[in-house]
Amino acid sequence: MQNIFVTVAKFQYSAEAEIIKGRLESDGIQVFLKDNITIDTDPLVSQAIGGIKLNVLAEDEAKARDILQSISAYTLDDNGNAITCSNCGSSNVSLYSTINSFKSFIHFLLGILSGTLPFSARYEYKCDNCKTTLSVKN
Repeated sequence: MQNIFVTVAKFQYSAEAEIIKGRLESDGIQVFLKDNITIDTDPLVSQAIGGIKLNVLAEDEAKARDILQSISAYTLDDNGNAITCSNCGSSNVSLYSTINSFKSFIHFLLGILSGTLPFSARYEYKCDNCKTTLSVKN
């Protein structure tokens, strides 16, 4: 029988992909990462080649997707509490990196010009249902 792999997730950086790979392998799912060495060599090409592809055997696809859904089903704050949207009450909240200030824009430009990753990154939580940006304070 021929082993056919299917892509179940894509990641911008290999660290994220390796963590999820370890989680799936601990449940007995065979995982293959594609393009991780290319992106580790030059992280700036991640968007151009579509990120790191996490592939599993076709027969394990449903189980892998269930595990991925359970991982990303919620977002927690620094204290381990679930974050909910203040506008619609949804717990479907995700963390995004953003350029929301002049300082982060300058750091982004310096990173592009010097061929390195940005020195400073800003993150914000955003509700995936109503697109409200959330303020989460420690």
